[in-house]
Formats: sequence, C-alpha cells, structure tokens
Amino acid sequence: ERQLNGFDERIVALYARGMTTRDIQAYLEEAYGVEVSATFISQVTNAVMDEVKAWQHRPLAKLYPVVYLDCLVVRSRDSGVVQNKSVYLALGINCDGEKELLGLWMAQTEGAKFWLSVMNELKNRGVEDIFIACCDGLKGFPEAIEAVYPKTQVQLCIVHQIRHSLRYVNWKQRKIIATDLKLIYG
Repeated sequence: ERQLNGFDERIVALYARGMTTRDIQAYLEEAYGVEVSATFISQVTNAVMDEVKAWQHRPLAKLYPVVYLDCLVVRSRDSGVVQNKSVYLALGINCDGEKELLGLWMAQTEGAKFWLSVMNELKNRGVEDIFIACCDGLKGFPEAIEAVYPKTQVQLCIVHQIRHSLRYVNWKQRKIIATDLKLIYG
C-alpha cells in the first residue's frame, strides 16, 4: 500500500483516456518501475464502475423546472475498435437554480425511441414533473417527452435553431446573421 499510494487515481485516469490494461501495466512499469498485475488494474477500474452505476441509478428530485436534453457523438473504443457512439445526456436545473447532471447514457445512434427510454428512466428515478424540456429538432423527440411528461412544455434549443437557420446562409454572411438570430430566437 505504501508503494502504490495514489496509484488508483492514476490507473483510473489512464483507463479513462482509453488505455488498455496491458498499456497501463507497461506505463506503470516504465514510469515508476513497479510491476502491477492486470487483475489489480481490473479491480481498480471495476470499483470505479460500481460507483458510476450507483450514481446512474441514484434517486432524483421530484421536480425540475428546466431540463436540457441532448446527444453528443464521441469516438469510443469498444472491443479494440474505435467507433462513433452517441452519448445521451440530461442536464436539469433544480428548484434552487443549480445545474444537476441527471444522467448519461450510451448507444450506437441517436433516436427518439431511446429518448423515450431515457424519459421513462427519469420517471422511475423519481422525477414527477418537468416544466420545460429543451431539446434539438430530432423527429419524434417532442412526442417521446410528452408521452412520459404530458404537461411539459417542449422548447427547441436556441443553438440548434440557429444552426438549422444558418444552413441557408452563405459563409460570408453567417457571423452577422448569427448575431441577429440570437436576438430573434432569444
């Protein structure tokens, strides 16, 4: 324990950067002259995953005045192959006006059907009502929200509205028109 003090954090950081167990083993031996078994590295990363799962299933508040829902496409290593993955995220503004990350979910692609499962999970974790849900213009997305939270006002995200509008503007005029669109959509 004295020799490996603080190594858990280093192992987790290296793992988070996409390094394999063997890569981490080689790095620790090269950098610190310490031989660490693959089993030990797996135990450290599995312990973190238990904490992540507990966070993902924690109970949530009954009410969120505003919830932002969006999906990001990221490059991820899965079984040794790097590919695009969709990371769904729900960011809530609680009754104290503070931001709270409600959850993160991964899937192969973005779709309204998956968003429906996210809405159901939020409901199952205790969210009874959302006043305003802010989302992009994905087809079927507003219907997925309204299926679980029928009284929720669905607001299209201003950033997504501006991006969509700018598709019809030539490159030389985009900066000027984007400034005006922010005022209009705001």
